[in-house]
Amino acid sequence: MALSEPGSAVPGELSPLSQQREQVRGWGVPGGGGSGAVRRAAGGWRRGPLTVPRSSPQERTPTGGAEPRRGPEQGERRAGPGRQLRVLLTPLSVAGRRMPQKRLLGAYDGEEAAGKRLRAEPPGTPPGSPPSPAPAASPAGSGSEGGWDAESDGSDGGGAAQVSGGRPLSAYERKRLKNITENAKFFAALKLHEVCVDPSKKAEDETVRRRSMRLQKVEPSGAPVLELPAQPGAEEEYVRWGRVREACAYAQKHYKKGAIVKYQYSLNSMVLSEDNVKKVVKNRVCSVAIHPSESIIFVAAGDKYGQIGLWNVTEEGAHVFIPHNYSVNCMHFSPSNPAHLLSLSHDVLRCGDVTKAIFDEICRSEGSLSSFDFLEDNASTAIVGYWDGSVAVVDRRTPGTSLELSANIGFKITRTVHVHPVNKQYFVAAGSVDVRIYDVRYLKSDGNKPVSSLNGHTKSVASAYFSPVTGNRVVTVCADDKLRVYDTSSLSSTVAVLSTVRHNNNTGRWLTRFRAIWDPKQEDCFVVGSMARPRQIEVYQDTGKLLHSFYNVDYLGSVCSINVVHPSRNILVGGNSSGRLHVFKEQ
Repeated sequence: MALSEPGSAVPGELSPLSQQREQVRGWGVPGGGGSGAVRRAAGGWRRGPLTVPRSSPQERTPTGGAEPRRGPEQGERRAGPGRQLRVLLTPLSVAGRRMPQKRLLGAYDGEEAAGKRLRAEPPGTPPGSPPSPAPAASPAGSGSEGGWDAESDGSDGGGAAQVSGGRPLSAYERKRLKNITENAKFFAALKLHEVCVDPSKKAEDETVRRRSMRLQKVEPSGAPVLELPAQPGAEEEYVRWGRVREACAYAQKHYKKGAIVKYQYSLNSMVLSEDNVKKVVKNRVCSVAIHPSESIIFVAAGDKYGQIGLWNVTEEGAHVFIPHNYSVNCMHFSPSNPAHLLSLSHDVLRCGDVTKAIFDEICRSEGSLSSFDFLEDNASTAIVGYWDGSVAVVDRRTPGTSLELSANIGFKITRTVHVHPVNKQYFVAAGSVDVRIYDVRYLKSDGNKPVSSLNGHTKSVASAYFSPVTGNRVVTVCADDKLRVYDTSSLSSTVAVLSTVRHNNNTGRWLTRFRAIWDPKQEDCFVVGSMARPRQIEVYQDTGKLLHSFYNVDYLGSVCSINVVHPSRNILVGGNSSGRLHVFKEQ
């Protein structure tokens, strides 16, 4: 890919050196062809078939054979100090159909003074032609196969369209503008910028408080009651308060039992249908995120080779992008902007505006990134974990893509980091055999001491997460085939184990490791994948009791290692190792 340097060429044109590179790669020149979509690698762009096949109801768990290996990575061109790399991407497949090959040209955008923008251009565009509008995803079902309609020119019948310079638009350019317009309508229909709270869920108007005639101290006839002073003795007062305490304990016990029964009833109402199974990305699912909207079901899946698939469950098609070079290890929708999806790969953390298909670079590191979580509700800062064991603090308000702080916490591997839901200065890190809680306010480059240690793991830990409301629990998944729940209501130096569950966590090398995640609507219940047959997703109480198993012998035939639960609706999404998502929801 060629990036034009400032002053080296007219915007939209390639410098002579860049044109030579284009010819060497065989892009946009006679005889240099070859089919397939273009993938962004560390040293440039390489091509390979990137299609999303139609989903099938059953999926077998891989049992052997070597995983596909990528070509050797070359040195990557990095943005200079104070500059952010912005990537505009076109989906490579929609609704299971293969998109035509794209040739990628780099050009500086005069409106973006903060950094670079990479534009995706269609094949056959001459090197000297002016830059076309920002690319966007082709909507499912638009045009003929591959998303292009050869018979329609995209015009409105009012004559040939004109560019700003007076040159008539070609048939290809008119068709491309039509696809961009249709795609904009698709994303506008998602209404992700609107408030994510259902108006029907708002608190009802306060009702008038009623008081009985007895409390008003009046007879039924309206005459006042003679008030006699009550002066109970000390013994009577002690007995009365004892009875009150017993009644409160009894009510609390039965209320919790009733709440669990009600929760189990809601789990039983969630089913999986054929329409709610979709192959969203090409390879193994490594991360899943669900949008908090209550009006639509909008999910994102990240796979092993950098693809991110966006799926509106009520629609047929899935839009696929490749903003990363490596596996997408962690994703979260921004709590402050519903249109922003933050995704982390081994080398970079990006913020994608899903309504514009733009993925901005937040931070880049020479180390290998593993996970992240927001330190604030406005998503301006985040804690990032590294595969080498360290952690770092990122501030999105700081110009450039550098880290604010890098800290060695003494881990060999840090697989997950998670911030306390209430006291956001605390975060729990998991990796190797270590699970510890740290205070971000006291992090330094080396010699960091934990606030609390969660001991007892004998093998590597795959994940550790705080309970969603109070943070009084932490659930961990360990390769010693145990799920552990810790009582973190008091952060002492050593945290006690509340319960332990025997659980087969031996997923092997072909499946993504299990991560037990809490149901955001239920403080004391968590969800985890399972190796049991028939294939299922399990729900446990923090006491270790199995509450429910989601399964469907017709449409769930594989292990769902990565799962996510909607924060306010009864919706569960499970991702497997072939790129499929399974959505359990109320009928």
